[in-house]
Amino acid sequence: MIPPVTINTPDRPYQIGPGQPLLLLAGPCVLESGELAWDIAREMKEICSRLGISYVFKASFDKANRTSLNSFRGPGLENGLRQLGRIRDEVGVPVVSDIHESTQMEMAADILDLIQIPAFLCRQTDLLVAAAKSGKAINLKKGQFVSPWDMIHAVEKIRDAGCDQLLLTERGASYGYNNLVVAMRSLPVMRGMGCPVVFDATHSVQLPGGAGGSSGGQREFIPPLARAAMAAGIDGLFMEVHPEPDKALCDGPNSWPLDQVEPLLKQLLAIRAAVEEEING
Repeated sequence: MIPPVTINTPDRPYQIGPGQPLLLLAGPCVLESGELAWDIAREMKEICSRLGISYVFKASFDKANRTSLNSFRGPGLENGLRQLGRIRDEVGVPVVSDIHESTQMEMAADILDLIQIPAFLCRQTDLLVAAAKSGKAINLKKGQFVSPWDMIHAVEKIRDAGCDQLLLTERGASYGYNNLVVAMRSLPVMRGMGCPVVFDATHSVQLPGGAGGSSGGQREFIPPLARAAMAAGIDGLFMEVHPEPDKALCDGPNSWPLDQVEPLLKQLLAIRAAVEEEING
C-alpha cells in the first residue's frame, strides 16, 4: 500500500495517492505576466472544483535550462515568487515551481506549497537534500536519461535526508535525437517505490531542441498518452496549459489549450473511475 502524500494548501490539505482525488499540476510553462497567470489559475481552479480534482497552480519563475541563451526565462526568483504568492493568496490555490539551486530553497519554501525538482536535476544531491529539509512536499521529475528503476537512488537521497512526502513524475525518456518516448511500465515501477506517481502529459510530447534554437512539440499526442497513463494507474497529472499556446513564450508547441482542458479531464476521470471499479470489484 502506498501511503498518501500530504500537500498543505491555503484551504485544506490535499491527500495524494491511491483512493484519493486526482491531483492536477497545471499552468503556463513560465510566468509570462502576473495577469495571465492569475487568469489561468482562476479558470483552472473553477474547472477542477467542478470535477472534484485537487488542483495546484504550476509555473516556473525561471527556466534555467532553455535551449538558447536568447530564450525567455521568466521574471526571476524574487519577482516570480511574488507573483506566485499573489496567486496563492488571491485565487486561493496551492502553488508549485521548479527549484534549480539549493540556494533558492529557503526563499521558495516560504511561498511554495510543493517543491518541484526538474528532470535534468534529479540526481543533484545537494539540491535533493535541500528540498528534503525544506519541510515541503516534493515533486521529483524523472530525468530523460534515467531508467525508472534507477530513480530509487534519488528517492533514497530524499528519504535519508528526512522527507517522505514525495511524488515521482514520468516525463518521457530520450529516444534518439530530439525525441522522447514514454514507457508506461515506468509508472508501476516508480509506484513500487512507495511513491504516488504523476504523469507529465505535455513535456512527454516535447521534441527537445527540435525547433532549432528551441524545443518543438506534438501536442496532438497529449490526449492519447494521458489516457494511456490514466489506464496504467497514476495519482496525478501534470499539464502545461495556455489560452493561446502558439503565442506562449515558452513550450507553446507542447502546451494544451486552456479551452480544451475540461473535456480532456472528463475523459481521463472516466477512465480512472472505470479502472478503479475493475480493480476494486
